[in-house]
Order: sequence, then structure tokens, then C-alpha cells
Amino acid sequence: MMHSVKWSRAVVIATTLLILAVVNGSIWQKERHLAEGEVVYQELAPVDPRSLMQGDYMVLNFALSNDIQRALQSRHGSDTPKAHDGYAIVRLDEQRIGHFQRLADGEGTLGNDERQLQYRLRNGQVRFATDAFFFQEGDAEHYELARYGRFRINDDGEPLLVSLHDEALVHLSP
Repeated sequence: MMHSVKWSRAVVIATTLLILAVVNGSIWQKERHLAEGEVVYQELAPVDPRSLMQGDYMVLNFALSNDIQRALQSRHGSDTPKAHDGYAIVRLDEQRIGHFQRLADGEGTLGNDERQLQYRLRNGQVRFATDAFFFQEGDAEHYELARYGRFRINDDGEPLLVSLHDEALVHLSP
């Protein structure tokens, strides 16, 4: 009886330590991604900002998502998958704004000004790191001028949204 209690405690402690290690490792990876990832701006799709404000967040749609959606429909026609993970190739201009070039096909090399961005297709909708930007309640008017999202891209092409910017790429914040 005493042996099973000690064994149970050891299992609980080991499991707790493993969970903490995994969570902290994930946090460390995201922090590193945010600190060291390459900066790429993505244009927001034209929208009416008033219709996007839902309390303390803004629903986001990026022009690149629409470009990828059209390319997928062109490639697959009516057989476009509802769920799919893939990569899009974007060309960076002098302001580091990414412009859609093509869907990645796993072949060929990237040009010096090209980057690979990971996307996810879920329920027929193309998504990047997030489809929402959260901010403090009452700060909605500060973000109504948002025209670009600033991302940090890691070596795997995974984007993390960092901030929103206006037409001149000026950081928007309260």
C-alpha cells in the first residue's frame, strides 16, 4: 500500500514536470520566433472597419489569403480541398511587403526577394497565424486605420502576427 502511494506521487510529479517542460519549451520557441523571425508585412483585404469591430478584437482578412484562395481554385477547380496545409511564395518589395507570386510546389529555389509563408485551409477559408487581432476594450478607434499586419516569419515559413500598421506602415497603438 505504501509503495503504491509513493509510486503514484512519483508519477504525478514526473507528469507535472514533463507538462511544465513542454509548455515552457513552447513559450521559449514562440519568444525566439518573435525576437528573431524575419519581418514581413501583409496587406489587409479591403473591408469596412466598423463592421469588423466586435468588442475587444478585430477580425482580420489578408489580401494574400484571397490570392491563395484564387490560386487554389484555379489549380483544383471544383475539387478544391476544404482542409489543407501549404505554402505560398511571396516577393518582398523594398518596404518588406509580401506580394503573392505562386503556390509552393516543393520544387525550385526561392529568389533573394522571395519568402515561403505557411497557410492553412480550413472549411474552405485560407488562414495564417490568426484571423483576429485582440486589443484592450475601448481602443477600437486606434486600429480603424489598419492596412497592414506585421508578421515575424521563422525558418519554416510560419508567420506570427506582431502588430497592425497604417497605410504608411506606421505602427498603430493607443
